[in-house]
Amino acid sequence: MGVLSVIVLIHKRFLLGSLLVFCCVTGLAAVLYAGLRPACVPAFAAQGADAVTVVIDPGHGGEDGGAVSPDGVMESQINLAVSHRLSDLLRFAGQRTLLIRTEDVSVHTEGDTMRARKVSDIHHRVEIVNATEGAVLLSIHQNSLPSSRVTHGAQVFWNTGEGAETLAGVVQDALNTAINTGNEKLPRKIPATIYLMNHVTVPAILVECGFLSNSTETARLQEPSYQLKLAAAIATGYLRCLAGEEVP
Repeated sequence: MGVLSVIVLIHKRFLLGSLLVFCCVTGLAAVLYAGLRPACVPAFAAQGADAVTVVIDPGHGGEDGGAVSPDGVMESQINLAVSHRLSDLLRFAGQRTLLIRTEDVSVHTEGDTMRARKVSDIHHRVEIVNATEGAVLLSIHQNSLPSSRVTHGAQVFWNTGEGAETLAGVVQDALNTAINTGNEKLPRKIPATIYLMNHVTVPAILVECGFLSNSTETARLQEPSYQLKLAAAIATGYLRCLAGEEVP
């Protein structure tokens, strides 16, 4: 039985369905970021020794800013802000989380050139994920398509880990409802060129939260309220998947 299947059995009795999960997540989001975040306490604890650790990967960091908008907004800082909010929401819901980075830094361990440090960074991220018992990876990124400045919206990609495609489908559905209204997207299998997603040995999804090549969306992505909305949608999708929900 795969990791996600085990968690479904453990947690299903604690989750009363998609609507309740959505209401709880969005409600606690308002509480956490209305000045009460430092005092947050899990509403219900992660269950059992086999509980999953949700590894949250804020893509890029430090000198590697990732995608950059035409006016200089860097992906790495937005990734980190959304990831912190996502971790807070999941921890409040009783999930065990691990942030690969908590500051705007690279996680490389060696390298004399920027290219060498970037290689070290991505290898170190893979090592962290694969060394975490019972891990599920949520990797947070921003997209860019300079050839089409009007393209926008959030999209989810999955790897070949057991249960990852189902998780991607439910998270995409939550994002389509909360973020992509009228611009719904389909989840996709991750391309073979994405090293992290193809070298971790756990179920993993990558969420491209928006397009920095779109000036309107870039402005939204910098707003704390929109970052929280993205995090709440991702957390809702994750908890819905734990409840056993699938998207036809």
